[in-house]
Amino acid sequence: MARCLICETPIEPFIDFGKMPIANGFLEPKEYSQEPRFSLKVGLCEKCGMVQLTEQVDREKMFNDNYAFFSSTSSRMAEHFKVFAGEITKRFLTGSDPFVVEMGSNDGIMLQNFQKADIRHLGIEPSGNVADVARGRGINTISKFFDEDLAKQIVKDNGQADAFLSANVMCHIPYLHSVAAGIKILLKPKGVLAFEDPYLGDIVEKTSYDQIYDEHAFYFSVGSVQSFFGRHGLEVFDIAHQETHGGSMRYYLGHTGAHPISQAVKDQLRKENEVYKLTAPATYKTLRQNIERSREQLRALLAELKQKGKRVVGYGATSKSTTVINYCGLTSDLIQFISDTTPIKQGKFSPGAHIPVRPYKEFSDSYPEYALLFAWNHAAEIMAKEKSFKDAGGKWIVYVPEVQVFS
Repeated sequence: MARCLICETPIEPFIDFGKMPIANGFLEPKEYSQEPRFSLKVGLCEKCGMVQLTEQVDREKMFNDNYAFFSSTSSRMAEHFKVFAGEITKRFLTGSDPFVVEMGSNDGIMLQNFQKADIRHLGIEPSGNVADVARGRGINTISKFFDEDLAKQIVKDNGQADAFLSANVMCHIPYLHSVAAGIKILLKPKGVLAFEDPYLGDIVEKTSYDQIYDEHAFYFSVGSVQSFFGRHGLEVFDIAHQETHGGSMRYYLGHTGAHPISQAVKDQLRKENEVYKLTAPATYKTLRQNIERSREQLRALLAELKQKGKRVVGYGATSKSTTVINYCGLTSDLIQFISDTTPIKQGKFSPGAHIPVRPYKEFSDSYPEYALLFAWNHAAEIMAKEKSFKDAGGKWIVYVPEVQVFS
């Protein structure tokens, strides 16, 4: 039986998605025979309230010099991080010579805003290829995994930080105790940890099960974040819900007692207990049933379109799509190819199902009748861009919050 990564309590998975490949492991045919697989199962720790994967993948298999995600490919996310950086600067970087550290800084999409403002900064990005892009932009970046030892070294070299940031990274880290201990060391007495990740309440409410894949070790709520970081002398003093990634929560934490607790934190904790019921096992039984229903509906729709001779193309070779494709048993006879704008993915094949990934031009040069929107969390940005597809009679297929077709 698996044990909770936070408190070591035995936990049982509430859903088993089966054997899965590495979500961002886009590959060539010669690599098929060596493609790694692991069991994707999710469980709730009834003691500390943390929802988590019950089996972990070696981090080097996920985050390495071939990592296939570059944040700056999305203009919407670039604007989101510009606003995030501006808010951090205005609220928390009010002293002299402030210092900002970001964990999982990717290609520098957030830190570039501090660089332009001449604010001391340091990016920590273990994937060498994306870190190289950041360094090429003049952003101070090291290619390491953050932990307690690295925190001590950063303090020795740079002093303590006014702000420690991460976006869609904290939930990736199974060895979270060492990270929290490092943050505790790194932050100044009034320093702030601000991080955002997909929010468990949104996953439950929207049945957005594609948020569940190998990189996401944890599925945070305000209650579970409060419980975990409290073990390390840090507390949640403010929160802000975000629309990014289909529904995220931004958490603001400081040393215990250093900042007044906002009403938003108190209200959200009450909502988690009384509305979402995020610590109740029954909630996850219902979630599993909703996921299974979604799978059957998507399978049936694509089978029907195939029978009618309709052409379906996937839109966005996302990490999240790996769960949907493999759990639902989707193959290239149902989805002709997946269109994506990321050069490192083009010409390769999707993890597990081995559906071809092709340049966006192949989508726009010959529109299919249907596009399966894997990048549904960027729907607003995509819809604004794809008016020609709609004008040509193209229709979208989505599966969050439910399976539906629209033009």
